[in-house]
Amino acid sequence: MNKNELVSAVADKAGISKNDAASAVDALFDVIQTELKNGGDIRLVGFGNFTVSRREASKGRNPSTGAEVDIPARNVPKFTAGKGLKDAVN
Repeated sequence: MNKNELVSAVADKAGISKNDAASAVDALFDVIQTELKNGGDIRLVGFGNFTVSRREASKGRNPSTGAEVDIPARNVPKFTAGKGLKDAVN
């Protein structure tokens, strides 16, 4: 499912226009992104948790040349599914 399909599904399920659904989906993504960017996390009971993990600097290798490459430290977003979501999928 891509973003347009998600917007259409939200509009149908909520009984609202596609423009309103697109605004709601965009707002949700923006809130999640802003909260993670500010170092927070989002916990949705029964659905899952959005958090930020710190990945430390490491050494890697260029597969074509074999040269050693420095990989800088960075923050990465992480999603962990909750029990309700896991049960719904299984």
